[in-house]
Amino acid sequence: MPDAQSLHTLQLIRKGVLAVGILAVVILAVFTGERLWSDAVHAGFRAAGLVMIGIAIVGRAWCSLYIGGRKAAEIVDRGPYSVTRNPLYLFSFIAALGMGLQTGSLVLAGLFVLVAVGVFFATVKREEAWLQARFGEAYSEYRRRTPRFWPRLSAWRDLETLQIRPDRFVMTLKDGSVFLLAVPIFAFVAWLQSKGWVNAVITLP
Repeated sequence: MPDAQSLHTLQLIRKGVLAVGILAVVILAVFTGERLWSDAVHAGFRAAGLVMIGIAIVGRAWCSLYIGGRKAAEIVDRGPYSVTRNPLYLFSFIAALGMGLQTGSLVLAGLFVLVAVGVFFATVKREEAWLQARFGEAYSEYRRRTPRFWPRLSAWRDLETLQIRPDRFVMTLKDGSVFLLAVPIFAFVAWLQSKGWVNAVITLP
């Protein structure tokens, strides 16, 4: 039977690959200019992106109340996990879009989402294999009734009480707060470009 350490290792690999992918898009953004949108539209993109990042941080923390410390021990199928098998990743997609919108470019925002989807999809397939080996038919039944990503709201089921791991909740909040770094990073990139210290070599809408 697969052990919890192998699942933890898989999650560490996922974080590393995701970080490299996002870093690559950030570097691309440094040398990208955009001249199609007005300042007001840019500001609207960034405001919408910040709202998405906030939703993602809160949503991921909410999910941690249900899954924190339990993923390797049991099948969690209540709360957000009753409508989608991967709500944490779903909120991460929202965060990726919010981060990308801080660039002011819809193309770069799309690239952020594509990187996240690519990394998480590959990770999810491996996690599913791990969970299938761990829990057998019980997990097969959960897969049959619960979508992988897109939520089926009619399937909502909840618990009357929750046993909460405060350390997991706080850790998830800390992890999510990293998304907010996109705000000062891309503001700094825009400032460098406005001063002429970094020259854009390509233009993207």
